[in-house]
Amino acid sequence: MLEAFWISLAVIFVAELGDKSQLMAMTFATRFKPWPVLAGITIATAIVHLASVAMGGLLGDFLPTTAITIIAGIAFLGFAVWTLRGDELTDEESEKANRTTRSAIIAVGVAFFLAELGDKTMLATITLATQHGWLGTWIGSTVGMVAADALAIVVGRMLGKHLPEKVIRYGAAAAFAVFGIILLVEPLVV
Repeated sequence: MLEAFWISLAVIFVAELGDKSQLMAMTFATRFKPWPVLAGITIATAIVHLASVAMGGLLGDFLPTTAITIIAGIAFLGFAVWTLRGDELTDEESEKANRTTRSAIIAVGVAFFLAELGDKTMLATITLATQHGWLGTWIGSTVGMVAADALAIVVGRMLGKHLPEKVIRYGAAAAFAVFGIILLVEPLVV
């Protein structure tokens, strides 16, 4: 189990570097506080990677990745519009900080869940589980992905402190729109 943990952690950490999920983490970190972003990423990653190791490669060739990719693309376009609309808090809304935190966790979790279905890290996790066992692979792949995305959150927070809010909003909306378009075009080119 320990060998599966370390192999999976290393493989998934490296696979996640520069991936769209890491860019998403950076983008979300410019909009939300870091802990809800990390919590959403962790929950989504744990669920997707648990499903991945459960499949253990048995269903790897039969995943309906085209439909999932299209749904994820539409969701990202929705996130782009939501980001452009903005989320200014009134005094009343500021008092509901727990609700906002919960909303951030849900938004990030859903986005990451959809983005990871059929992604290279999911497929790598399925492959690793067939070779090294499910528990160590699940824990290692989840920790590896969350660690890589935590780095992106730090970068996103640093950018958020040095850029005007309008630039961040338009940049984040553009990033979500690009991710959405890429996901919608991806099934057409494959």
